[in-house]
Amino acid sequence: MSAPWWDNDYNGRTGSDSKGQESRVYVGNLPYRADERSLKDSFANYGAVSSEIAVDRETGRSRGFGFGFVSFQDSKSASDAIKGMNGQDIGGRNVTVQEAQPRSRR
Repeated sequence: MSAPWWDNDYNGRTGSDSKGQESRVYVGNLPYRADERSLKDSFANYGAVSSEIAVDRETGRSRGFGFGFVSFQDSKSASDAIKGMNGQDIGGRNVTVQEAQPRSRR
């Protein structure tokens, strides 16, 4: 089973610039209660188009170690989000925001 936000060859993904480069950021140290809507809303000022949070398959809830991904219309928006949001407080926790790295297929 694969997760589309990790597959570097997933073609149905929104949020790539004209060069086809990823315009996603990794967001770590999210609070346990974070959901996709609140994550996207936190990055709305930077033009977030979608967000995903890693969830436990059995419970359907955030895994607790709290990470997710936010997609942007272009790489400039993603870069601005990294600069503006890294270390900022979301739900009582200072988040880590950095460029998402594609994960190779297993």
